[in-house]
Amino acid sequence: MDEKTRTELEAAAFRGLVAHLQKRTDVQNIDLMNLAGFCRNCLSKWYAAAARERNVPLTDEEARIAVYGMPYSEWKAKHQKDATPEQQKTFEDTKPLHAEISGHMPKK
Repeated sequence: MDEKTRTELEAAAFRGLVAHLQKRTDVQNIDLMNLAGFCRNCLSKWYAAAARERNVPLTDEEARIAVYGMPYSEWKAKHQKDATPEQQKTFEDTKPLHAEISGHMPKK
């Protein structure tokens, strides 16, 4: 497979994932983090980091809008629920497994 085709397929897969996550507003970010070690915020950070690496002007808020389909504050108000103590504990317990953003692990 040539590089151009691979990039196009990866971009299509990313768009599919983003569309699915925009549809599944019932799935909370903390649940994604606890189960898979990444969430919508991670996707937006990867997106923004990729833009910076290519000197493409893109704010963090613009990256979040690309992933959430709306401003983050609006998404939070409409869809985000408070994390339970159990969810928060699992989040802390799984921090070593959380996604890396631009090659750096989150602070413990």
